[in-house]
Amino acid sequence: MKSGTYYEFEIQGDGSQELALVGPEFFRAIWIDEIVVEGLEIRPLGLDSIEFDEAGEMEIGFIAIKPGAYYIKIPGTSGETQRLEITIK
Repeated sequence: MKSGTYYEFEIQGDGSQELALVGPEFFRAIWIDEIVVEGLEIRPLGLDSIEFDEAGEMEIGFIAIKPGAYYIKIPGTSGETQRLEITIK
């Protein structure tokens, strides 16, 4: 990602189990414009983690701000498939 650039990503939970994602360092390195859940727009001042208790999807729009290497992962896991590495340049 490039610092100063606007990005959007969509996260989907299939409802087969609760799904949590944490990435406090990443969420503090970006400015979150909005989170959209089922047509509802949320404009938070900050974010630490997100969680799906049932099937659904959310879209997060943000501007990458602080350069560095970050991650978003499922809490309590260490496998590579349970973690997304993110680099802001």
